[in-house]
Amino acid sequence: MTSHDLIPARIAALKTTPTPALRKQWAELFGTMPPPFNRRYLESRLAYRIQELAYGGLKPETLKRLAKLGEDLDGGDRLKSRIRADIKPIAGTRLLREWQGIEHVVTVTVDGYEWQGRPYKSLSAIARAITGTRWNGWVFFGLKNYRGRT
Repeated sequence: MTSHDLIPARIAALKTTPTPALRKQWAELFGTMPPPFNRRYLESRLAYRIQELAYGGLKPETLKRLAKLGEDLDGGDRLKSRIRADIKPIAGTRLLREWQGIEHVVTVTVDGYEWQGRPYKSLSAIARAITGTRWNGWVFFGLKNYRGRT
């Protein structure tokens, strides 16, 4: 049995490892204190690091290509680079919502949203225009439940 054969078992064991032990592993594998993130984050990053150390990381050419693609997306703006790309639905997505017997269709655009041929910056503004009251647009269109989970 080679050391590579133990990697899947080591990764599977992360699920049942107590959180303090995960934090200790982090310090050992990364050489830094673990960030104050949730358990799922620690598990996923530790699983990646275990594989990275066993099988090798990304090739330098791949890292350069990823950096170039990232810069193409955000123009090197550090603030933009921290915005999650998966927060907003993909441009072209159509959101449907029936309100008081009328079906409303919103199209996601690159810069925001479009409803009834007019551009809007937020779903909340559209929900307000439809209902006449303040709504969380993500909740109104069913993208997030009332407890805040997606």
